[in-house]
Amino acid sequence: MPRITKEDKARNRQNILDAAGRMFRSQGVDAVGIAELMKEAGLTHGGFYNHFASKNDLVVEVCGASFAASLGVLAQTVEDGPDHDATPLERVVAGYLSSAHRDAPDGGCPSAALVTDAGRHSEAVQSAYAEGVEGYLTGFAAEFLREAREEGRELDPAEARHRAVRLLSEMVGALMLARAVRHVEPELSDEILRAGRRDAVG
Repeated sequence: MPRITKEDKARNRQNILDAAGRMFRSQGVDAVGIAELMKEAGLTHGGFYNHFASKNDLVVEVCGASFAASLGVLAQTVEDGPDHDATPLERVVAGYLSSAHRDAPDGGCPSAALVTDAGRHSEAVQSAYAEGVEGYLTGFAAEFLREAREEGRELDPAEARHRAVRLLSEMVGALMLARAVRHVEPELSDEILRAGRRDAVG
């Protein structure tokens, strides 16, 4: 039997991470078994432990990688700067509280998709989640301070931090509520998203 190359091993590992990211978001960590996960990744059950010491280690890595991707989008949006219609933070909110993000629970930001799982799992998982949350808060606060400077206003860093905490909390809460009711009360779900988009950065 041919030996697996380093490239093949790296690709298989990434396939596991990608499958886990989708399945953990959409089904919850506890609902996903290793056999089911490996089948989704196109690999055999026994191969899991060639890549990860435990499911918990996988959850930690998925959480970190998912937040890194989302924070990369935030950083790019901020770098692009304001356009004619919206500030960077307004565009971030519009994307986060969009029907497309709501209707794709297996993708997008893990802040809402993994929030319940993070609180139920190990301290390592919670630490990875907390690091991602801190990344959002730091980015939001920096953008609030930048906007204030551009407008010639003084904004205390503690107040910018407070606004960042409030903004992320409102975004995550609105998305979770909108997802929870979207099948049975689609109009209510849309209303929650609209209200969040209107008021989050106001």
